[in-house]
Parts: sequence; C-alpha cells; structure tokens
Amino acid sequence: MNQTIATEYADIVVIGAGLSGIGVAKHLTEAFPDKDFLLLEARASVGGTWDLFRYPGIRSDDSVHTYGYDFKPWLHKEAIAGGDLIREYMEETVDEFGLDKILRLGHKVTAADWSSEDAEWTLHVTVTDDAGNESGKVVRTKFVFSGTGYYNHDEGFEPRFEGRDDFRGDILHPQHWPEDYDYSGKRVVIIGSGATAVTMLPAMLTGDGAAAHVTMLQRTPSYVASMPKVDKIAQWLLKVFGNKVGYALTRFKNIWRDHLLVTVLVRYPRFGRKLLRSMTAKELPKGFDVDTHFAPPYNPWEQRLCACPDGDFFKAIRDGSADVVTDQIERFVPEGIELVSGKKLEADIIVTATGLVMQMLGGIQPTVDGAPVTMAERVLYRGSLISGVPNWAMMLGFTKATWTLRIRNVARLAIEVIREMDEKGYDIALPVAPEGMPTQGLFDLSAGYMQRARAELPRQGTGLPWQMHTTFVKDNRLFKGNLLHEDIHFSEKASAPYLTSVEVAS
Repeated sequence: MNQTIATEYADIVVIGAGLSGIGVAKHLTEAFPDKDFLLLEARASVGGTWDLFRYPGIRSDDSVHTYGYDFKPWLHKEAIAGGDLIREYMEETVDEFGLDKILRLGHKVTAADWSSEDAEWTLHVTVTDDAGNESGKVVRTKFVFSGTGYYNHDEGFEPRFEGRDDFRGDILHPQHWPEDYDYSGKRVVIIGSGATAVTMLPAMLTGDGAAAHVTMLQRTPSYVASMPKVDKIAQWLLKVFGNKVGYALTRFKNIWRDHLLVTVLVRYPRFGRKLLRSMTAKELPKGFDVDTHFAPPYNPWEQRLCACPDGDFFKAIRDGSADVVTDQIERFVPEGIELVSGKKLEADIIVTATGLVMQMLGGIQPTVDGAPVTMAERVLYRGSLISGVPNWAMMLGFTKATWTLRIRNVARLAIEVIREMDEKGYDIALPVAPEGMPTQGLFDLSAGYMQRARAELPRQGTGLPWQMHTTFVKDNRLFKGNLLHEDIHFSEKASAPYLTSVEVAS
C-alpha cells in the first residue's frame, strides 16, 4: 500500500453505505443541510449485505415494504424481493437524495482514534481505486455514525469438518459465492437449516442451469413458513391511495401484523408449535416425516422464522428434486458426506451455509485518548450510543421485527445529540453508564452466530435510557419525547474529562 496521500475533513462521517448507512445519511443530511458530510463505503459499490452476497436466490426474508425506508416507497410488485432489486432501490435512494455527492466508495475505515484535547475523531482509511491499488487517507471529524452491520464481511462461519480435503468436488460458502459458478446437472448438498439454505435450495433447482438434485442437510430443524411473494393488499392500497399514502398504510399493516404474530407465538409457544406444524404439514407430501425434519427443539421465535415465497422451498420437496436430511456429519469422504447414522450423501458440490461471524463496528476498534475500546465492556444507550465513547452512534436493528425499522429513531437520537451540542456550544457528548447499573444481553435469540459472539458484544441496561427492545412496536415507545438524559455528559473540549477509564458491564 502507498503511504498516506491526503487528509479530508467532515463535520459528520457515516461509515457504511448499506441500508442502514444510506438511511441514516439521508436523515442526518436533511437535519443539518449546512454541515459537511462524508459517507464512507469499503466496497466498490453501495449495497452492503446486498452487494456482498451473490449466492443463488439471494433475497429478502421480510417484506420490502417494511424492510425499505419509510421515506421512499417500495414500488416493485414483489414484496419478497431479490437482491438485485434491493441493490437497485438503494442506488436510487443515493441518487434521489443527493447522497452521491458525499459518497466515497472504496474507502475502508481501519482505525478510529478520539482526542479529547481536539474533540475530534481521526479515522484511518484504506482507499482502493478502480485498478485495485491501495493508498492511505486520514479523515478528521467531530461525529461518527457507524452503519456497518453486525457481521464480518471478510469471512463466514465454517465448522471444522473431518476429511474436508478428501472431498473430490467443490466446497463453497454462500458468503463467497464465485461469479457465474456453474452447478447445472450437479448433485448439491447444502449444510444448514437457516434462511440461506432455505433460499438456496429452490433457487438452485430453477432455470436452465438447474442442479440435478439438492439436499438440505441439517443438524437441527428450523421453522419454515410459506408467505406470498406478492402482497395483494399492498398492491390494492398503492393503487387506491397512491404511492405515498398506500405505502405508509402497507407499512402500518405489516408492522402490526408481524408484531401480533410474534407476540402470539412467543406468549403461547405450544399453540405456536402446533400452528406452524400444521401449516408445514399442509405444504409437504402425504406421509412426510414432519416431526423429524420440521419440528425444532426450541420454541417459535427463539430463533428467526425462515420464510419461503409462495412455498417454493416446499414445492421443490414435493416434486422430488430436493430432500431434507436431519443427521450429524461424521466426516467428508471423496464422494460426499458420511453421516453419524451411517448413511452416505453423494455430492458433486457441498455448500456450507453454516452461518455468520458477528462483528461490531465493521471490525474497527476505536481508541479514546489512546485507550482501546473493548465493546464487550460497554453498554449501549438506547441501543445506539456507546458508554465511554464520545461523539459516536451506531445502528443496531431488531431481531423479532424488520431490522431496518429502527433507522429513523436511531437517526433522531443522533440528531438530538448533535443539535444539543450546536445550540449550547458543546464539543463532546459522552454517554456514561451509572456505576453498578445492572446489565443484560442485547439479543434474545438462540441462533448459533449470536451465541458464538456473546462474549464480544456490548450489553444493555434493564431500563431507560440504557435499554432497547427487539420488536419495533415496543422499542418505538422508548423513543417518545426527549431522547436526551443526564447520563449523556455534554462538555466543551477545554473542560472535557479525561476519558481513559474502562467500564465493565456486569
């Protein structure tokens, strides 16, 4: 890499041009039209997750009427939409709201250092040009908002499989799917039972380049439910009330529908199990062993529900081009996978849809006056501001509702903090958790990727203002009225406290 070539300054820097970063940047630039902004994106194009993942069938598993922004109607017919349409939607948003003027592609933030003396963040950025050449840049800013998502873009989770090197075919992870990979006529085994596996199975059996057969090999079943690819009520609302009002009504409908569904399934788990089993059994061939392959050992919404548009996943099983095997892997063998039961699955391709590696702040480890910030030792103020870290906000979404529904509220919190600083002449906004405050985990799902990262994640309190909820309806209530609290310590840089103390979350 060439040595640092430039220094750039902005009042506010948003890191990450995925759904979260773009949405937050729109709200912040609208609130502060006279400030200088930068929107930094490590990749060569916008999209975040939707630009990274290119595996067969990549799509939303929530309705994009809700997953999209409240300020930009989703007008495509499909409510469950492919990654290409979602990327296009984000590109349109960037152009429509003038964010292209502040966007810097190929700008990866590798480090962030706060100086209390200067009341300023120094961001160290690796810049990659169109030819792949790297150089360094320093960006100085008063305030940072990280919309970097919650997992590592560089690597997915892959367990160690005995005999991996013995397998004669290709082993692929969905997070690193080769461009134009040809699986036509091949026998495929997908290891995993989450949303990725449920998406890939029918997609790999579609079109001219379809696989010969696809097997989903799972250690533990998931709940899988069919939902319409096209929301007919949404289409009617858009037609009758127009794009703006019809879209708002659709979002209202979806928010409350999803909240009611989650509430009922969580509050009455036995009923939820029976309901989901009944729905699944109707989708499968007569005599199919539903209880072995689609009856998880956990209650509904202890892990996310997998949705399949128009039942495409079940259709592939019904027509015999796909099957589900519930077993454990003994080892890989040259011709496929040998299972603990003694059964052998023959395969030409093995797909390890085995999960994500969680990562906060895009892998950036900030320092505050030279002291490294360990996220596991921090508590989040309203799920966004980090205790002991000045002038920094982050976006975390929901686990039991559409992730992006939280964007407006989190942006509003950052806006109120910045506005308070501007109006009263403060340079620093420092969230400080009360000493001895009880804490709890951020997430309430038992998914493997969340459990693996438990020791590395920040925590939350048990009450306001250090709390967030995992559903929109409940969390939205926490954002009523003034969002600022005495636990945010505002100061001028000349009188700023020395910020090297580490807060340990109990």
